[in-house]
Amino acid sequence: MAEVTKYQLINGGNLVSDVKSLFSILKTRRTMAFVYGFMLAFVVFTAFLAFNSSSTSSYLPSFSNIFSGRNFVGSNSSNGGSGFLSYLFPNGSVQQSNPAIPPVAPEGDLPRSSNVTAPPRPSTVEKEPPRVKNRTEESVPVNSPPPRNQTLDSAVSPPPRTQQPRGTVKNDTQSTPVPDVTNSNRTESPKSPPVVDDQVNGSVLKSNPLKNGSSSAVEKNVPTNSDSDSGESVNQNDWFESLKNCDFFDGEWVPDDSYPLYKPGSCLLIDEQFNCYLNGRPDKNYQKLRWKPKKCDLPRLDGGRMLDMLKGKRLVFVGDSLNRNMWESLVCILRNSVKDQTKVFEANGRQVFRGEAAYSFIFKDYNFTVEFFVSPFLVREWETPDKNGKKKETLRLDLVGKSSDQYKEADIIVFNTGHWWTHDKTAKGKDYYQEGSHVYEDLNVLEAFRKAMTTWARWVDKNINPMKSIVFFRGYSATHFSGGQWNSGGQCNSAIEPIKNETYLRRYPKKMVVLEKVLRGMKTHVTYLNITKMTDFRKDGHPSIYRKQKLTEEERRSPLRFQDCSHWCLPGVPDTWNEILYAELLLKQQRRT
Repeated sequence: MAEVTKYQLINGGNLVSDVKSLFSILKTRRTMAFVYGFMLAFVVFTAFLAFNSSSTSSYLPSFSNIFSGRNFVGSNSSNGGSGFLSYLFPNGSVQQSNPAIPPVAPEGDLPRSSNVTAPPRPSTVEKEPPRVKNRTEESVPVNSPPPRNQTLDSAVSPPPRTQQPRGTVKNDTQSTPVPDVTNSNRTESPKSPPVVDDQVNGSVLKSNPLKNGSSSAVEKNVPTNSDSDSGESVNQNDWFESLKNCDFFDGEWVPDDSYPLYKPGSCLLIDEQFNCYLNGRPDKNYQKLRWKPKKCDLPRLDGGRMLDMLKGKRLVFVGDSLNRNMWESLVCILRNSVKDQTKVFEANGRQVFRGEAAYSFIFKDYNFTVEFFVSPFLVREWETPDKNGKKKETLRLDLVGKSSDQYKEADIIVFNTGHWWTHDKTAKGKDYYQEGSHVYEDLNVLEAFRKAMTTWARWVDKNINPMKSIVFFRGYSATHFSGGQWNSGGQCNSAIEPIKNETYLRRYPKKMVVLEKVLRGMKTHVTYLNITKMTDFRKDGHPSIYRKQKLTEEERRSPLRFQDCSHWCLPGVPDTWNEILYAELLLKQQRRT
């Protein structure tokens, strides 16, 4: 019994010990079960995040980074686990990126414009510190193509070569590509060089394509003749400064095979007296000369761009037949730049306003007209009764031309006079000049010219609105009659090369000295196109004997007696006058940007 009790106690003691051991075993299994359950839940949760990272990235960015393509899944042994390590040690030295899958750019790096996509940024590059930008700079995709010139699809001159742009410079209305250079203000010309879009003397020279987003000509680089030769582009600021400080009329004529600006014989609008090519002139070198100022290069006249610049405007020439020479030159240059030339036509042929003829060509697609008003003295030709009651011709020095009301509101006006003041009647001044009812018995031609120019200047100051209209005065065009005058057998047919030595040029005409003094006293700003010297070089540029095709019997017997050494062949010298006019318009607009 004692042994049984002892056995039971012993066994009882063992039972207690076994129970404790059982609980210890159960406790261990519960722990293992918890661990296995936790691991299973972790795997499930992790898989959920992996397949739904986009929905959780906004509130769990760290988890999305694990699966954002950083070689955590499917990586090789050399970089396996680097994504996980970068997750565990986000500020550590382990950095790995997959260039094929760029990370999402942070919101702060997006451009302000809603229609511009931000360029990808590698995850290994730390965020750049903020940089002070030029006020004209704008963030755009670095791989975006340069904007196409919407103003002009074709150009007379080939555009200069440009590099692929890597950034953007922007003015107030439009951005244009520029290269990556140190000075952000220095720009390289895009594929299509300038047209203009600004105010000139208050006259708004804007075209619809510019309003629709095309950059203005002055915001781009304007191609000069030297650019077309070298293929190099010129910085806009350098171009402007070079022209602003340049005397356009002090230079020389240089050979240039890219001239003329339009093919000889291609413009049927040229009067027979100017059309030396169709009249049989055999030499061609007079067509292939370019005017080169000493301190700059003139921009080559691009007819298409000039038409865009003058859309909806009136450009008027007023003066003698030398201004008709210039007018026809510009009509041909601009017409040659139009795709559909049937939409360029003369308006109603020759018109007469109170005895003075006028001509106009319409460029229908541009709602633009270029016109010519015949007024050889700019003051009025008149008739007054003489002592015998008969009418005699006089020149009213106190009245402007009769057609002045027809052009006073034009946007651009180019005046000239000069050649008719050299004719016998005006040069002698006997019973010819009149003021009011008084006819001068004898008046010096220079004094008569001064009175006439003063009358013209007063009319301009009174009638021309400088906030709307731009006024030019083209100076005296040199003549080259040798052995006589225009009506006395003067000749120039032997001249086939220009004068190259300035010492052989003639003195500046006294009438032009008088004109300059009058211009300086005007309230209205008038731009003086002083073409006298540049034309004096060009004794080779006149029609001479090639002024017409059908000669009269007298002209056939003595062809050398009838020569034109005052007007100019077209293509020829007047084309350069229009290039200078074009450059002046560009400058006037640039000064107001």
